Amino acid sequence: MTTIQTTTAGSLPRTAQLIEANAARTFEDDGFTLKSTPEYEELVTAAVADVVARQREVGITQPGDGEFGKAMSNPIDYGAWWGYSFQRVSGLELTDNSFFTFERVESTPGNIKITSFLDRRDRETFADAYADPESGIGTGKNATAFPTNTGDIVYTGQDKVAADVRHLTDALEPGEKGFITAIAPGSAARITTSHYASEEEHIHAWAGALREEYKAITDAGLIVQLDDPSLAENWDQIQPEPSVADYNAFTQIRIDAINEAIKGLPKEQVRLHLCWGSWHGPHSTDIELKHILKTILGANVGQISFEAANVRHEHEWTVWEENKHVIPDDLILVPGVVSHSTNLVEHPELVAQRIERFAKIVGPDRVTAATDCGLGGRVHEQIAWAKLAALGEGARIAATRV
Repeated sequence: MTTIQTTTAGSLPRTAQLIEANAARTFEDDGFTLKSTPEYEELVTAAVADVVARQREVGITQPGDGEFGKAMSNPIDYGAWWGYSFQRVSGLELTDNSFFTFERVESTPGNIKITSFLDRRDRETFADAYADPESGIGTGKNATAFPTNTGDIVYTGQDKVAADVRHLTDALEPGEKGFITAIAPGSAARITTSHYASEEEHIHAWAGALREEYKAITDAGLIVQLDDPSLAENWDQIQPEPSVADYNAFTQIRIDAINEAIKGLPKEQVRLHLCWGSWHGPHSTDIELKHILKTILGANVGQISFEAANVRHEHEWTVWEENKHVIPDDLILVPGVVSHSTNLVEHPELVAQRIERFAKIVGPDRVTAATDCGLGGRVHEQIAWAKLAALGEGARIAATRV
């Protein structure tokens, strides 16, 4: 009988106990590195064991650690997937010039650069909605401040990634394949730098540092998921809107950095997560998948995770169908079939239909059904687990029909 594999995009709702424990942690002298204690580590160990068991119960066949090793001190937090990286490299410090506050940057043809987060084109189009705290667009509060790069970026997170690996492997059953997320070089390098002379140098430095994290995960027999919303999301953060050709050239630098960082790692254990940002905004200025897919397929990974359930991108399953002749024969597609962007819980029959679309393109053995993006910090815990149950049931339905 056919089995449709299932997974998540990473982040799952933290328990109240874990959120409270993170909120109670103090910082090192740098003001952004969180201190840890043996008691805290014991709490994370138990929490990961529980979240892996819960995923198994609802039908997730490739569970993750819920990103519980990435600190969240508030129930709503869209930045934990990124902020954890500040804890694991040298060369960072708090300054007055952060990702959110630096001055607006104007791009020109052939020379495009990202501007600050607050200068996004979607924010300009819907300025009143973004400014309204009751609109539902808010992204919560991050556990740590965003630093600036002021020195050489060197990986220092060996103990932390070892703990991530240990927590997950201890929770897995024999033969069960798990995954851990890690930020991709291009997304990590979106913090400001006063140290590196060029954007390429900055990205290259992150690639060299983060390779150590990726290797630690794959060496443990786990899948590493490279979170890289910058590949699609950067489009909205360029003023004015660039040409598609310029944007693909800009994005190719980030694809090259991924390939540099994963060179020699087992391809089948490397998953790339592509998304347009998980905040609950209109996303009216998202770039269309058809414009960037061929560039994205240049990443030497074994799996690609992408949004395919939310109302801005669900229709783009046809882009994969139209380009099936350029999809590598060994690439596993990991479409999101339940969404982080709505509180509505998907009907299992709809989930099955979404899975079947991709099974017809590449075959059921090359489809792993997932969430669009992380659910943790984005939807309520009860809703998140109902969505995962719908994902598991939808995969079982699809398996009987493909």
